Amino acid sequence: MVFPTIQFAIFFVIVLALNWALMPHPRVWKPFILVASAVFYGAASWSWVALLAGVIVANQVAAVLVARAASARARTWIVAAAVAADLGLLGLFKYYDFFVQDVAALLDDVGLGTSLPLLSLALPVGISFFVFQAISYVVDVKRGLLAPARTVDLAIYLSFFPHLVAGPIVRAREFLPQLRTPRDPRDVAVGAGVVLIAIGLVKKVAIADYLAREVVDPVFAVPELYHAPDVALAALGYTAQIYCDFSGYTDMAIGLALLMGFVFPQNFASPYRSGSFREFWRRWHITLSRYLRDFLYIPLGGNRGGTARTIRNLMITMTLGGLWHGAAWTFVLWGALHGAALSVEHLLGPGRIARVPAVLRWLIVFALVVFGWILFRSPDLDVAGAFLGQLGSFGPATLVTPVAAGLVLLVIGGQLLPPRPLDALRLRLEGLRVPALAAGLAATVLVVGATVPSQGVPPFIYFQF
Repeated sequence: MVFPTIQFAIFFVIVLALNWALMPHPRVWKPFILVASAVFYGAASWSWVALLAGVIVANQVAAVLVARAASARARTWIVAAAVAADLGLLGLFKYYDFFVQDVAALLDDVGLGTSLPLLSLALPVGISFFVFQAISYVVDVKRGLLAPARTVDLAIYLSFFPHLVAGPIVRAREFLPQLRTPRDPRDVAVGAGVVLIAIGLVKKVAIADYLAREVVDPVFAVPELYHAPDVALAALGYTAQIYCDFSGYTDMAIGLALLMGFVFPQNFASPYRSGSFREFWRRWHITLSRYLRDFLYIPLGGNRGGTARTIRNLMITMTLGGLWHGAAWTFVLWGALHGAALSVEHLLGPGRIARVPAVLRWLIVFALVVFGWILFRSPDLDVAGAFLGQLGSFGPATLVTPVAAGLVLLVIGGQLLPPRPLDALRLRLEGLRVPALAAGLAATVLVVGATVPSQGVPPFIYFQF
């Protein structure tokens, strides 16, 4: 089920009403929310529900064994086995065919062609997210930051439908403590939840989907048919689209969770106002950034051991972060680009970077981010090359319209404005009474719904990751 659909709206209204009625009674609420989350995920495939159940059981067994282990060495081996199993599962579904095809092509090039089996497995929606969260649970138990949870609590944590399919990546120690005491319907942040859902709907349906439909998808499908103005608009359009699509999803996910009595961490903070790549990754997909930092970069050694090792760790972390997004060399290059940019910033140091005028710093970072998004969006390197080549092709603009250009300017330019007035406006909206909030959400749904084409709302971009 996709959030901005009639099917999900009916599902959520029913679940929310029962959630509020049952949340003071955990013994009844916990089985109920597990069933609701299974129905949500099972709407895509019930076999994926079985897969998720297997991940829950395996990581719970590992966490219990870690807690009972008599030595640090034993705990390390248990965690290593659990992480290897989790990553092996992710690799099987997401990367097996990619690497088999590349190995087969390499063998053909050297005259050792052979037939390697392809599995062609359907990628379970959200597998990258719930596998990463399962790893965080087992590792945090090993680090002594968390005691093994009850199995039902772990199942709720990994399957909770607001964040199941596309994040944000919520740490076990952020979510599990919220299950220790019954939720109180009187403490639900209704205003904040409704406003976030409304904002997410506008971002996803009215802005991201429009830009994809009218500009981005046509140009990236056949870039050779378009000239520099349209290609440049498509690059900027995708920059706005992916932000609105993904931040719109997380706005809705956080808002839905708030209405159900749970708090998720923030995932975006105006990333396109960043004056450095380090700042960008503190503002873009924040939960993934800190996950890569805490579970990959720091264990590799972080910035300890000198400049060469720091750059190595940055490149490994960001390249693997790119590969996490999908089995394609375009994602690998996108991650490597960000790793290289972070490495250059590390080499220069904050003192030298601060001497560069702020506007110039922003222009450099923004231009490289947009270039990275071209790689990220292109289905392969040939399309990326053709797209970049058309930036030098002068000709008429056929897709540049006031609406498309205005939306791009609104999304990107809006992030450069002082945040305090917008934050103050949102707080005022969140403080409205429930009838006013309901009326506002209903009006938003009607207006946004009028922009939906006959083929319906497309899936969120991050569903594929």
